[in-house]
Amino acid sequence: MLHEFGPSLYVADGPTVSFHGFPYPTRMAVARLADRRLWVWSPIALTSALAMQVQALGRVTYVVSPNKLHHLFLAAWAARWPAAKLYAPPGLARKLRTLHFAADLRDEPDPAWADDIDQAIFSGSFALDEVAFFHRPSSTAIFGDLIQRFPASSLSGWKRVVMRLSGLVGAQGGTPIDWRMSFVRRAPARAALCKVLAWNPTRLLIAHGECAQSGAREIVRRALSWL
Repeated sequence: MLHEFGPSLYVADGPTVSFHGFPYPTRMAVARLADRRLWVWSPIALTSALAMQVQALGRVTYVVSPNKLHHLFLAAWAARWPAAKLYAPPGLARKLRTLHFAADLRDEPDPAWADDIDQAIFSGSFALDEVAFFHRPSSTAIFGDLIQRFPASSLSGWKRVVMRLSGLVGAQGGTPIDWRMSFVRRAPARAALCKVLAWNPTRLLIAHGECAQSGAREIVRRALSWL
C-alpha cells in the first residue's frame, strides 16, 4: 500500500470518496525527515496494514492537511498517534473544533520541518485556500485539490464531460472552475505560484489524479496559468 515516490518520500492510495456526486480517489504522502521523524500529508483511511507500514518508516510526529476539505481521516490518525502534532490549513480549525491543532499552517514552514519541506499558501479565495508543499530531498511539489489530473479512462458519461469541461482531465490538469472564480484576490495566489515555480520541482504529487516523476514545474505552470 505504501510505496516510495522519491527519496525519503512515500505515498499510499486510499478509498474513493464522493464529492458532490463525483468519485474522488484519495492519496496521502509520508516524508521521512532527516532524524527519522515522519511528516504525514493528507492522511487516508487508516488500516492496520497501513499503520504497520508507516511505523516501520519511523515515528509519526507531524500531520498536516492541504486544505479544509482534507480532514475525513484526521481523527483516526490522531487517535492512533496521540503524541503527533496536527497542523491546520486556513479555515480548518474553525470548522473542526473536535480536534486539537498544534498550530495553523502559514506561508513559511514550521522550523521543525523547514530543512526538509517548504510551503506556500494559495490565498485570496472566499471559498477555500490551499497550502502547497515542496519536499526538498525528492524535489517534489505537493498539491491537494488545486491541481487535478484525471485520466479520461477513470470517468464515464456526463461526469467525464463535466470534468473535461472543467479542465481536470488530461496530462495538463487544472483547478475546478467554481474554485477559480472564488479567487477574488489573485495577487496572493500569484505570489504563491511564483514561489512554487522558484522551487523548480522535478516531481509532482497530487491527491486526485495522475502524479508525475518529471516535468513538474511546467505542469504546475500550465495548470495554474489561469492565475
